[in-house]
Amino acid sequence: MPAATAKPPLIEPVSALEEPAVLALNNAHAEELSWLEPERLSFLLGQAFYARRIGTLEAFIMTFDQDAVYDSPNFLWFRARYPRFVYVDRVVAAPDARGRGHARRLYTDLFVSAQRAGHTLVTCEVNSDPPNPASDAFHAALGFGEVGEASIHGGEKRVRYFARSLAGGPLPASGG
Repeated sequence: MPAATAKPPLIEPVSALEEPAVLALNNAHAEELSWLEPERLSFLLGQAFYARRIGTLEAFIMTFDQDAVYDSPNFLWFRARYPRFVYVDRVVAAPDARGRGHARRLYTDLFVSAQRAGHTLVTCEVNSDPPNPASDAFHAALGFGEVGEASIHGGEKRVRYFARSLAGGPLPASGG
């Protein structure tokens, strides 16, 4: 008799009870994601278009749409160029959960949620200095294309901006 196939852990909304664990996972990867204080995380989760976790916190994602109250230079770059979008602010898998397809599952679920809400564009940024080749490859495999670049935080970091059309057509011009 074949062995039972384990079901993948569920994708569920991030609740207030999980905020301390989300904060710890985020801040363990602050170089890639940026450090958060507890109050800031609570505020951002309240602004989020889509904030989900996998399992007990094997991975999480937090996104915003164009209407969010958010002062991130990366988010503001997209807001200045696109009238409607969903911006992926952060996605991370716990070290012992990497390689299980969690980030891909979160993005796939996000694409469905964004389409249901009438969005046709999902955006994100990837560090170019310091470089993040794994993220570059991951986003390319998901169909993201580069739409711009910037130097942020007083030149401490360089990023490339990416977008993915959910409508199946070409990416809209960034407008600058």
